[in-house]
Amino acid sequence: MAEIEQDKQLTQKIAGILEETKASYATHNRKLKELSNLRSSSPQNFFSSFCKALLPVFSFQRRTASAERIIRFISTFACFTDSKGSAIDDGDDFVEAFLRFLLSAVTSANKTARFRSCQIISEIIMRLPDDAEVSNELWDEVIESMIIRAGDKIPIIRTFSIRALSRFVNDSENSDILDLFVQTLDSEQNADVRKTILLSLPPSNATSLVIISCTLDVNESVRKAAYFVLANKFPLQSLSIKLRALILQRGLSDRSPAVVKECLKLMIDEWLCKSCNNNPVELLKYLDVETYENVGVSVMKALLGAGMGKPEGSQRIQQFKESSFDEIRDPDNCNQDFKLLEPEVALYWRVVCQHLHKEAQEKGSDAAATTGTEAAVYAAESSDSSELLEKVLPATVSDYVELAQVHITAGANYRFASRQLLLLGALLDFSDATIRRIASTFVQDLLHKPLEYEIDCSGNKIVIGDGISLGGDRDWADAVVRLVKKVHAADGEFEEVTLQVVAELARPCRERSADFIEWLHCLAVVGLVLENTKSLHWLQGKAIEPIELLNALLLPGAKHLNLDVQRVAVRCLGLYGLLERRPCEEVVKQLGLSFVKGPSSISLLASKGLIDLVMWHGPQEVDKAIGEDFFSQIPENRLHLTPEMCNKVDGVDVGVLYLLCAGLESDFFGQTLEVEENESVQATLGEGLAKILLLSEHYPSIPGSLHLLILAKLIAFYFSEENNEQRLKQCLSVFFEHYPSLSANHKKHLSKAFVPVMRAIWPGINGNHGGSAAMISTMRKRAVQASRFMLQMMQSTLYKKETDNHVNNLPEKNVGSSEHSDGIEAGEEGLAIRLATEGCWIWIMILMMIIQVKYHQPQLHVPLDQPFQEDVYGVKKALLMKKCHLRLLFLQLLCQEHVPTGPAKQQH
Repeated sequence: MAEIEQDKQLTQKIAGILEETKASYATHNRKLKELSNLRSSSPQNFFSSFCKALLPVFSFQRRTASAERIIRFISTFACFTDSKGSAIDDGDDFVEAFLRFLLSAVTSANKTARFRSCQIISEIIMRLPDDAEVSNELWDEVIESMIIRAGDKIPIIRTFSIRALSRFVNDSENSDILDLFVQTLDSEQNADVRKTILLSLPPSNATSLVIISCTLDVNESVRKAAYFVLANKFPLQSLSIKLRALILQRGLSDRSPAVVKECLKLMIDEWLCKSCNNNPVELLKYLDVETYENVGVSVMKALLGAGMGKPEGSQRIQQFKESSFDEIRDPDNCNQDFKLLEPEVALYWRVVCQHLHKEAQEKGSDAAATTGTEAAVYAAESSDSSELLEKVLPATVSDYVELAQVHITAGANYRFASRQLLLLGALLDFSDATIRRIASTFVQDLLHKPLEYEIDCSGNKIVIGDGISLGGDRDWADAVVRLVKKVHAADGEFEEVTLQVVAELARPCRERSADFIEWLHCLAVVGLVLENTKSLHWLQGKAIEPIELLNALLLPGAKHLNLDVQRVAVRCLGLYGLLERRPCEEVVKQLGLSFVKGPSSISLLASKGLIDLVMWHGPQEVDKAIGEDFFSQIPENRLHLTPEMCNKVDGVDVGVLYLLCAGLESDFFGQTLEVEENESVQATLGEGLAKILLLSEHYPSIPGSLHLLILAKLIAFYFSEENNEQRLKQCLSVFFEHYPSLSANHKKHLSKAFVPVMRAIWPGINGNHGGSAAMISTMRKRAVQASRFMLQMMQSTLYKKETDNHVNNLPEKNVGSSEHSDGIEAGEEGLAIRLATEGCWIWIMILMMIIQVKYHQPQLHVPLDQPFQEDVYGVKKALLMKKCHLRLLFLQLLCQEHVPTGPAKQQH
């Protein structure tokens, strides 16, 4: 009895100490010594009393501050050492016994007991010194238990089990822990658990990709943790250039300010300060700005926004001697001491100058909008930015032009630096007539500069670049246009200058003495004019008239023997058609012929041009321009028109939309040629037709049958396994999300398109051959998936604006009104009637699925592999052949709250 009483008193003393530790962390050191003295005074009875005193802790459900203080005190005591760093008495034995006690609670059915035991184990493991003597068998038990708990259904238990395992993840003998972390991170739904895993991953080539993928996590704290881990575990040199650029691209453009701040901390504190000696140019060298220019610009803007990276007053873009230019222009006499701008230096100066220019303008505007001392401060800041900008820029426009010309003359290796210098031209002042003449000569040279090419082994010329843009590079063409517009800023002056160049370049083309390189160069300048003018009116009265441009260059270019010339001319034709008040017959017909005849590289640009014309001018205007005899000019083997497309549909002549819709067929163009990355004819057509359907309210001339045809093809394409156009499928997923909610008419079209879509994809009907049994089963599953998808779209709610208009326009309820019938036709009832009239077991199966979805009747099921029986759900087969009875039957089924069962079947 005395021993029991002593144990009871000892338990009460321990409980009292634990109770006192709830108040504050400040008492923990003193209470640790008291509890340690109790353990020393009663070594035999202490452990059992300690465990009894801890039992109430395992019932603390909420993570209150007092409960967390007790947990921290308990775990600290288990690892407590004296002032010399050695364990107190038999501390290691106590830790082993305590861990075994906690392991017994890890498998408890009580979730709170599992939670607290995992929490204490994780705290002990994280605090335990490396020299602690714990048996390997015990560690194996702990690891095995924590691996099991990592799959617990309670998120907080998974969190602490993973935290406990994090100390063993670097051990080569426990490689399964790392595999568990990576697999769990990919499928984990709880953000706190993902964050814990992320913080526990060790640095390696394998985990770097996993951690970087977390920068796209939906949760802000997880993304922030990813940048924290990258900053602390991955030096700049350990990451590839692609990964560095990817990290900064995502972090600096993140929607969360906290994540952007963490990314800036990584970039500035770790990469810039520790690896680049606070030199922004060195940081840009680690990013390969020629490949990742946008990332380099974002980095410089972020640094300048943080008050870093500005040049000192003595720094300038370029220090050079006047005599060096002539030497560099002469390839045989090059001064090796003259240093051209490296890509990183050129980008640095371009962004810095643009930042200073913008800052000076903003501060000047702020000074003008305020008064007093505040205005004086803003004015001083604006003046400082302007003065610094003047110091770093070339002293005169002549110096700037000469500097740019030297880099252009240096060749392709300095193309990037040359383009950065061209972009700097927008910051210069060309108001003086003399300065403008100098700059005008320079931009004329840029426009006249021929395309670069190389000669292959057969002696044929091959254009370097995309073959469409001026200089073979879209970015280069944009930089040239910006500079030309800056130099010639007056109204109509840009068109006048560029068309003068076009007239000169067009002379050999009109005389048919130009080779395809000269044709491409001329058409590239024409494309610049058409892209950057508002209408053809601005081209009237210039060196070459619009009609002359069309007949002498664009139409002959579209019929040129060289495919590259055809491609650029077709692109220009599309731009020309957009500038017309009404599309002319020559433009539309040539785009249509180029679209049909191909090849795919030309059909791609022709399809873009036709879609743009339809959306800009409307399908009715384009059909008028294309004429009635257009389809007779197309070879029959190139155009797959269905019987309903021939002659007239709904009283409307077959037009350009039918042509584009036919182009969606996989065999229309034969083998699809990928012209650019993730871009093909089918993808372009699908995206364009989807946009037209979304905006169908603006195109009332589109016949309903054509709307149905396009919609059916898009749905069939979306669920087709043969088509691997991922870009188009992604576009269609967004389209289908918004299409039924924009208009009630869209739902009506969905209802009408249901049966054609099912006929197109269901095996065994409409000429569809399934093949093997497994393939037939797959096709049926896909068809059922498509039917459910369409049904869900029909059940989506209209957007508020459309709903309000729909409700306001409804008259009093009248069953016989057209509005009421339209409502039925756009809903499940109208779809049920259409399916019932088909008289096929497939449609009855789909109809039962509609009833199941509408009234949540899971017991309704028709086997997919069995024909329709005579008495399924009490519906007689003979009754299926009578249309009027079908309407009554299925409307009764749909209008009732539940599907009839039992004797009610016989009555119906």
